[in-house]
Amino acid sequence: MSEANRASNRPSGRMNGGRAMAEMLRLAEVGPMFGMGGFQLLPFYDALGQLGMRHFLINDERCGAFAAEAYARVTNRPGVCDGTLGPGATNLVTGLIEALNAGTPIVAFAGDTNRTHSWKNMTQECRQIEILRPAVKELIRVEQTNRVPELLRRAFAVATSGRPGPVLLDVPEDVCHGEHDFAAEDFTIDPTTLSVPARRIRPDRADIGRAAALIARAKRPLILVGGGIHLSAGYDALLALAEAQSIPVAHTMSGKGGIACTHPLSVGLFGRYSRIANELIEASDCLLVVGCKLGEIATKRYALPAPSIPLVHLEILAEEIGRCFPADVALWGDARAGLEDLAEALADDARQARATRAGYVAEIPKRMAAWRDEAAPRLDSAERPIHMARLCRELNRALPEDSILVADGGFAGHWTGLLYDTKTAGRHFIPDRGLASIGYGLPGGIGAALAAPGTPVVAITGDGGFNMMLGELETARRAGVGLTIVVVNNAASGYVKALQHAMFRGRYQSSDLVEMDYAAIARAMGCDGTRVEDPDQLSAALASGLGERTRPTVLDVIVTRDPARMLPAVDNRTVEIRQGDRVA
Repeated sequence: MSEANRASNRPSGRMNGGRAMAEMLRLAEVGPMFGMGGFQLLPFYDALGQLGMRHFLINDERCGAFAAEAYARVTNRPGVCDGTLGPGATNLVTGLIEALNAGTPIVAFAGDTNRTHSWKNMTQECRQIEILRPAVKELIRVEQTNRVPELLRRAFAVATSGRPGPVLLDVPEDVCHGEHDFAAEDFTIDPTTLSVPARRIRPDRADIGRAAALIARAKRPLILVGGGIHLSAGYDALLALAEAQSIPVAHTMSGKGGIACTHPLSVGLFGRYSRIANELIEASDCLLVVGCKLGEIATKRYALPAPSIPLVHLEILAEEIGRCFPADVALWGDARAGLEDLAEALADDARQARATRAGYVAEIPKRMAAWRDEAAPRLDSAERPIHMARLCRELNRALPEDSILVADGGFAGHWTGLLYDTKTAGRHFIPDRGLASIGYGLPGGIGAALAAPGTPVVAITGDGGFNMMLGELETARRAGVGLTIVVVNNAASGYVKALQHAMFRGRYQSSDLVEMDYAAIARAMGCDGTRVEDPDQLSAALASGLGERTRPTVLDVIVTRDPARMLPAVDNRTVEIRQGDRVA
């Protein structure tokens, strides 16, 4: 909506707080919203209906936050969710922390008590502000109806600025139901705050010069990319720098898609699981870290990189630099802007750099081919139950370039993080790595599908994660999304069982599930369902699910039950599992 159109569409007159909330969201051109109504916010829901805005009833507020979070990742615009007083508000916590840790913009609403009767044991009353405050970037308590537009403007500005994150507005019943005479001038919003990044900051020029000098001297530099590359939409800048300087690019699970995984300079995932990237890190003489926190998974529990390797860290949140590893040069700023400035600073010596590193980058395709040859028996496996590597290979073959794969936490996420390849730059792989909560797959798939209508969307989840969110299959059906849900069915909490196998050698506790036929369950809920037990059936099943559909498809894929083979050690090397300070 243009600024002129916004001005002509500003409401005025007497209205309640709920209507003012809805009018501001209309001006912000928000997408689908997710929540479960309660008395405190009823005027808000009524206004959404009158204005013809899309709001989806979900069956658990946690799922609403997950769906809003995935929507925001696909669009780089704030997702919107809500919960009512008490359990509705507290159910939002897990999804909000996912967004906080992942840097995802969300504007959330929680209804609260009528202030006239607060702390008199009102129904469902609890200390929700204290519970929610550490789960968000900022919590805003709306104390007066007339301040609704002002504080919603603030919510969008905070959610999309700097390192993005969730903002929660706590709205008392009497504020939402109360009325005020609003002027048209009250309803304004800065269009630059409606997507991320709302503002770009460039690193200090002197720091760029120091970083460029380190990179220019390096014979084996490597770029390590995290999820910040997506928040900055820095794809073109990353590719331009990598190609101009002949620098390979490794990525975290969240950073997958910084450049296409199929690009010759992509060396894949680094950290706990790796194809060839960890070896390149160990041999590197300069690391450029971009939009990455260098946390436990990315560094194999802080074993990588070696302290002796010069490290340049480009990060939008200044206090993240040096948290886990000291940086030789700290670049505080937007990822795209910083990469552009580095490319400019290095441009004069680009031809010489490419010549110097020609032999280095020529190693990449050879090493990757050797890895593929070593992994081929698992990638091509015909065994039953189905090997997870074979499933990932079939996903690579079936999903088109513009598709989106949403990966649940744990088992499903780790396998696809290592083996799934995006075919173009962008947010085509969405793992819930902010909190790695189990259960993200189905609601995240709903949010992604609504964010990108017409785009093939597949959500992969374990049977444990699907059990947690099974009720949202009804939401997906009601929303009319042609989402494909791949249930990795191993009748277990697979990641935990694999860890128990490694640590306790066959003693398992609370990690087994009852064998369920999820395809039959899906059909009973009015969705499509196919049970896949033979790897040769995978291709046809995926093709069928990815066809034109207006209801969800569940593919119940029966995978290995052997706990010794549940983790993605497809390179024939031992997966490291910590037992206290000991590595097994």
